[in-house]
Amino acid sequence: MYDKTVRRRRAVLGLLVASSLILLTAYFGESAGGGLHSIQRGVLDVVSPVQEGASRVLKPVRDLFGWAGDTLDAKGQLKGVREERDALREQLVQSQAKLRESAQLKDQELLNSEHGLGDNAPVRARVIAKDPNLWFDQVTIDQGTSSGVQRNQAVINGQGLVGRVTFVSGSTAIVTLVTNHTTKIGGTVSESGVEGLVEVEQGHPTDLVLNNLSSKDEVSGGQIVVTSGTTSTVGRYPSPYPRDIPIGRVTRIEDVGTDDQQAHLTPFADLRRLDLVEVLTKRDVTSK
Repeated sequence: MYDKTVRRRRAVLGLLVASSLILLTAYFGESAGGGLHSIQRGVLDVVSPVQEGASRVLKPVRDLFGWAGDTLDAKGQLKGVREERDALREQLVQSQAKLRESAQLKDQELLNSEHGLGDNAPVRARVIAKDPNLWFDQVTIDQGTSSGVQRNQAVINGQGLVGRVTFVSGSTAIVTLVTNHTTKIGGTVSESGVEGLVEVEQGHPTDLVLNNLSSKDEVSGGQIVVTSGTTSTVGRYPSPYPRDIPIGRVTRIEDVGTDDQQAHLTPFADLRRLDLVEVLTKRDVTSK
């Protein structure tokens, strides 16, 4: 029974193949106006509307699959673009940080050279903490006794005087800023040699004043005040700071020509944006 079925199927297949060959031979052998060509055109006329309708019905499905594929490709491309953007942003941040640090180091070296501070064994340090409640009082740096840092050593940056070390551990130190209400600095007007005491004005932590001036002392706006550098009774005001470190610039004078006159200063060092500083670990006692 099985053999008969197989033989029957083979016979049908052979008949279909033979018929196809005959039809193809006849189709290609007749003219364009032949019967087979007419039948083909008739079939196409019937089938074409059905194909067009099916195509229109299936178009939203094809569009959906196309949109899904395009969306997946777009998401993959977007992810790559975001990763590239993040990498470029990180490179930019690092480059900007290096440029900013390089500029600060250059300013520090220039200040050291101009004022001979290289002989004071400066130790470079980075500000690692700022107490928001003591913004104008103190900062913490990443150098301590292991680097030769001790209490009462002057701290500067490339702009000028920052403050002095008031507490130190093995690897860190606290720097009390020039705008702290306890800070008092022997200052000298660089143009005239007039001496006074620099301290913060009460209630104005960003404003320094040069006090203890006599009525004969002449100070004018725009003049520069530097550390007097006195370490003994030779000068009027003992100071732990080397001499000639820039403190600030005179902005205005109050009570001019009286014994109560005082000069207001703007600090050179931007104490809100401290980053790199130097601790002068060797005090030059021969300064004055």
